Amino acid sequence: MLHDSQPTELKKKIYTQSLPEHVAIIMDGNGRWAQERRKPRVWGHKKGVESVRAVVKTAGEVGIKYLTLYAFSEENWGRPQSEVSGIMTLLDTFVVRERKELYENNVRLKTIGRIEKLPAKTRKLVQETTEYLKDNDGLTLTIALSYGGRTEISAACRMIAEKVKNHEINVDQIDSELFGQHLSTGSIPDPDLLIRTSGEQRISNFLLWQIAYSELWFSTVYWPDFRREHFLDAIQSYKNRKRRFGLVESVQAPI
Repeated sequence: MLHDSQPTELKKKIYTQSLPEHVAIIMDGNGRWAQERRKPRVWGHKKGVESVRAVVKTAGEVGIKYLTLYAFSEENWGRPQSEVSGIMTLLDTFVVRERKELYENNVRLKTIGRIEKLPAKTRKLVQETTEYLKDNDGLTLTIALSYGGRTEISAACRMIAEKVKNHEINVDQIDSELFGQHLSTGSIPDPDLLIRTSGEQRISNFLLWQIAYSELWFSTVYWPDFRREHFLDAIQSYKNRKRRFGLVESVQAPI
């Protein structure tokens, strides 16, 4: 495990080699973290914002180009109204308070998901911050809001079917590349690494198409406790793996 006390040059040497281009994170465990401390679930979400700040900063420092955070799923609308309202308020606060620092750190903001379902105020603030950061060319931070992988895939199917119907494309042109271009993440590469916190080991309807060949890393740490050193551990684990994409590792013939 690498800690902040280690020399900066050592970190640069380790983390600029074989670095994942795109890291996606399922930020899980806020509610359970709070309940174990006999606090309201919303308090756990509030503390989780500190982890978002730490991971975004670390990703930018080590050279990650794309970071996608699963903040709110379509299914999350079914949670108690007090919790949903609390999450939306936290999101409002985050996109306003962090706007200047994100700009100064050259971070660009994107969103995926059914943004139209967000409260009008939240949607407006998110759009304003996205516009404010649009010209940055460092880390691209994508926040998944009211997002569901199956809904995204269904929407892509409908778009492609409509184009076929209107003779814009023909059926023979449909392949995995074209399909991927019709997803909400069509402008960015698929995740190289997917991280999930809190000890759960499932995908939860997140980026179902995009993570076909992603490396998976599960942490037992609840999201509010997830910090720089945990993120760097995940990066190091990724770097130690061999990605074969369904092929076999080439073996050099003996001389």
